[in-house]
Amino acid sequence: MCKFGSNTRGYNQSHYRSLKMQPRRVTCQHLTAVCLPQPTPLDKAQAHTESSKSCQGYRAMTGLIEGIEKFDSPGKGRGLRVTKAFKVGELLFSSPPYSYVLSVEERGNYCEFCFTRKEGLARCGKCKKAFYCNAKCQKGDWAMHKLECSAMNAFGENWCPSDTTRLVARILAKKKMMKERCVSEKMLLIEELQSHLEDEDNEKRERNDTDIAALHRFYPKHLELPDNKDLLTLYSQVACNGFTIEDDELSHIGTAVYPDVALINHSCLPSVIVTYDGTSAEVRAVQDMKPGDEVLISYIDLLYPTDDRNNRLRECYYFTCDCLECKTKSKDKAKLKIRKQRDPVEPHAVNNMIRYARNTVREFRALKHVKSILDSVAPPSELLDMCEQSLEKMGAVFDDSNVYMLHMTYQAMGVCIYMQDADGAIRYGEKILKPYSKLYPPYSLNVSSMYLKMGRIYMNMDRNSEGISALKKAMAIMEVAHGKNHPFLKDLRKEIGQK
Repeated sequence: MCKFGSNTRGYNQSHYRSLKMQPRRVTCQHLTAVCLPQPTPLDKAQAHTESSKSCQGYRAMTGLIEGIEKFDSPGKGRGLRVTKAFKVGELLFSSPPYSYVLSVEERGNYCEFCFTRKEGLARCGKCKKAFYCNAKCQKGDWAMHKLECSAMNAFGENWCPSDTTRLVARILAKKKMMKERCVSEKMLLIEELQSHLEDEDNEKRERNDTDIAALHRFYPKHLELPDNKDLLTLYSQVACNGFTIEDDELSHIGTAVYPDVALINHSCLPSVIVTYDGTSAEVRAVQDMKPGDEVLISYIDLLYPTDDRNNRLRECYYFTCDCLECKTKSKDKAKLKIRKQRDPVEPHAVNNMIRYARNTVREFRALKHVKSILDSVAPPSELLDMCEQSLEKMGAVFDDSNVYMLHMTYQAMGVCIYMQDADGAIRYGEKILKPYSKLYPPYSLNVSSMYLKMGRIYMNMDRNSEGISALKKAMAIMEVAHGKNHPFLKDLRKEIGQK
């Protein structure tokens, strides 16, 4: 799980799936079902009912989640704590989204309404861009899809709002549609989400201005837009409180807002983890919890040392973590492990290499987005060369288990997966698994996703024994993080059984 926009790892999230899970390029040949017609006027009324259904019948439960209460967390503001004991793997609560949107890059792979991944999705008969399991899912999504359907036809290839803008548009439409609080607002109303508008730098303000311009350009037909100040506040709320919905390999599927889940504060020693079943968020314990314990998740990738983590938190969420791990920095030495040499490496050489590593990570992060856009003229092999050169340079000082080495090794693995180079992906991946298991907290999805990737690549190479072993290790983590009956686990058991 990561909060919206906080996952900065990976060449391109949709390209980082294992070779077996490569996303399909959607063409008419991929569809076994006919196009779905645009809903009729009667269907539109039914669609409004479907969209409203999730927020009706729950008003009596307002403010109540069994075993959970809202409280003022010292030094953190609002938070959640448990009022009864929870064991590792136990579900604290689940929440449907207030609003959500499937990533444009995943259209054709997942149903726009329920986020089911399947072959043979049928597409909207009007825009030909949105895909659904069946007419029921299309009707359920119509209240939101109609915001985009006509505009996508009118603008054609020029239709290009960001996923953030698409989510904001749906939140505005939902606010107008719903007069009562929803089941996703038992503890916190959407309007009460924290905003950090006054803390945003010029770059974020410029991005918000661009997104607001896109909102006015692409969504004027179906939305009554509030004034600019209110829009800026809403964009800030989404940036700080939105969640990235991910698949079992942590590839980005979509984005969503869950007001109640957004109440959970951050810790680098999290007590719970958030996973997704379709579009619903599920909060499960990854530590045994006793009454009075605060519910804590990690907003960021926990692989990195304390200074890096807090720089990321200040950049995205405007606070510094003061958890026990941040105070003691107990794992920093292992995360910044130096290669053993005959003559000890001088401290200034280590500091210089850390600066080089951080700069390389930033440069790669910027470059990978350009490459993903210009892939046809700028092959990803250039990114692989960059990874290998940086690994060679850092390797003169850093141990292979140093997190900066692991970061670039992971990038190299991802590029190999993108290029369908199974041998290369295995070569890099095998260097990652053992350090990941030591440096990440227990039941980390980063570890399970690596085992899944490696297991599926092994299977694809007919190395079934190694593949099954890796998949079983992934399954042991996922049974805690997702619950034993999650669809991911059911599919994984079938996957193992077939071999």
